[in-house]
Amino acid sequence: MNTTTDKIRFGVVGTNFITDWVIAGARQDSRFELVAICSRKEETGLAFAKKHGIPYTFTSLEEMVTGSLVDAVYIASPNYKHAEQAMLCMRHGKHVLCEKAFASNAHEVRQMIAAAKSNHVVLMEAMKPTLTPNFLAVKDNLEKIGKVRRYFSCYCQYSSRYDKFKEGIVLNAFKPDMSNGALVDIGVYTIYPMVVLFGRPKSITANGIKLSSGVDGQGVVSFEYDGMNATVLYSKIANSSLPTEIQGEEGNITLDRINIIGDVTLSYRSGNKEVLTQPDLKDDYYYEICEFINVICSGKMESEVNSHSHSLITMEIMDEIRRQLGVVYPADRIK
Repeated sequence: MNTTTDKIRFGVVGTNFITDWVIAGARQDSRFELVAICSRKEETGLAFAKKHGIPYTFTSLEEMVTGSLVDAVYIASPNYKHAEQAMLCMRHGKHVLCEKAFASNAHEVRQMIAAAKSNHVVLMEAMKPTLTPNFLAVKDNLEKIGKVRRYFSCYCQYSSRYDKFKEGIVLNAFKPDMSNGALVDIGVYTIYPMVVLFGRPKSITANGIKLSSGVDGQGVVSFEYDGMNATVLYSKIANSSLPTEIQGEEGNITLDRINIIGDVTLSYRSGNKEVLTQPDLKDDYYYEICEFINVICSGKMESEVNSHSHSLITMEIMDEIRRQLGVVYPADRIK
């Protein structure tokens, strides 16, 4: 496939609200064609297929990816399933777009990358903010603030599932056997853009609150880079409206929200301001699908932005944060 007119036939795994959002955004790209859904429960899959006009329904992922029905698979299953399902798809020659968090740990990410390379297919993490025009505007204007001295990002959103947790009902969002918790669910949004912009930090110091189920409810992490510092805050047990900010010697760039970047402002030390916000032409989820299809059609094996390296570094960072917080997944013990 090497033209922009090719249709890429997708199968999807998972029927939650994220999949609904991704499908809505993906359909803004004329090359996206949704042909199959895989769900553990047949009735759930059939209902989802009817809702979205999907012609084929499966309860077996292997059946869906065997043969030539689909070219690519979008995976939105629980985190602990990501690596296993991605590698199954890639062994059958299917390109894979996998939701964040990419896997349970860096060991699994390395296995996924190796599978992508050996099977000559595209593997990309579905981290949407880094592919949007507003994030590109940040990258393109970063030099205007001079030498960068600090990156600060905050994503704290009280989870409705935490109410159930306080009642003694532990849902998937707070289960270690699902490879879940605040860091991998929303903290990753603060870390991945940092890695894309500045690479791997020299050191990591993490503190947080570990819940009785064994996962983290919130955390604060400090990073050291050459000549600059970084701090991220994340939480599923408290709210915050703090923005993300990149501070330099000549000014600073402010992003209203790191997960859905709506407004970007450059403030110079002189007091002048420059609005960097880009026109909202497409759904945020369109851009990750567009990037994924572009990579497939170009014959390349990975995105330059949501690259294998960026996903691996981010996961290695999160592994170290979890180590410092004492958060262990059952998947960590499987080597």
